[in-house]
Amino acid sequence: MTEDVLFPAKEYADRLAALRHRMEAAGVEVALLDEIEAMTWISGYGSSLNRWRCVVVPLDAEPFFLIRALDAAPCRQRTWIKDIPTYRDWEDPMPALASALAGRGLSGARIGLDFNSYAMSVRRFAQLKAALPEAELVDIGPVVNELRLIKSPAEIAILRRSAAVADEALRRAAAACVPGGTQRDAARIAVSTYVELGADPSPAGPISAGSGWDFLHGHLSDAPLSRGDVVHIELTPRIAGYSARIMRCVTLGPPTPALAAAAETLIALQDEQIAALRPGARAHDVDAILREGVIRSGLRPGYDNITGYTLGLYAPQTPRTSDFTRILHPGADWTVEAGMVFHIYASAGGASISETVLVREDGPELLTRFPRGLIVNEIGN
Repeated sequence: MTEDVLFPAKEYADRLAALRHRMEAAGVEVALLDEIEAMTWISGYGSSLNRWRCVVVPLDAEPFFLIRALDAAPCRQRTWIKDIPTYRDWEDPMPALASALAGRGLSGARIGLDFNSYAMSVRRFAQLKAALPEAELVDIGPVVNELRLIKSPAEIAILRRSAAVADEALRRAAAACVPGGTQRDAARIAVSTYVELGADPSPAGPISAGSGWDFLHGHLSDAPLSRGDVVHIELTPRIAGYSARIMRCVTLGPPTPALAAAAETLIALQDEQIAALRPGARAHDVDAILREGVIRSGLRPGYDNITGYTLGLYAPQTPRTSDFTRILHPGADWTVEAGMVFHIYASAGGASISETVLVREDGPELLTRFPRGLIVNEIGN
């Protein structure tokens, strides 16, 4: 392995063994992974979809990484996989894949892939079938996403660092919310803080002014801020792709009594919800604490969004800004497990609050540690 590989060899060996266990249970001889997160998790490297690429994991042979020739050198720097067949930019990658499989005696293999992969379009799937007429293509679903749910100690260590960056970036971005400043100023400072503190260059996250509950993903505005404004800041820093998340509201001047009361109620309910994130808890029960509590309080007539989702590895080129492999909602029929990490978030009455939460054997731990409450920027009259 090269010195640029992020995790020790045993970490990747354990991941490979876990994947092969799932492959064996599904009755497939080969797994084909083409989503960036899945490729990166199993191999240490992922690249954009400018040209299709994949990691191929046979059940009983060494994996290989099919990639365009231009990206082979960066791939070799980051991956433990030694076998890296390539193709030229103007060539069709499917014949190259077929040739690589044939050379390894796998042309007629039962190949498992995620039929919901964002990298596998209808046309590409047809090309794959045409290139591998003797193979059987079967859906094994989001196997790697499910394996990624339980974080290793090494992954948790990175998420702790990412959470610390989130805390400090929030402090600095919130301080920029002053009369005459803009939301863009807060975003610029957040991104600068990410890079300064060792996180990946990446978008700040949603920053917007709003009221009610559905303002979380509003647009960044260049309009000057003024006294009485409330700025929602959600920061999503990543270190080596691993993202922690936090959100708070910043008031320019004292908050209205209604906003202060909404924030107090929301935080109390979320505290109770976070306390329930323990191994063995049923997801819908955890969700109900906040969802039903907010509705009972009168802050919202209904609750149309989820109250939390899993966190972990995000690639910079992914089309998904959040990992919804496990989400908290009324029909969530799954069990909380130690090693899971969640973004637990809530919004109502113009207030918003969120944390990055690790589920340990003995209960939840907040990885983000910024004081829980409205951020009030005192300004003169």
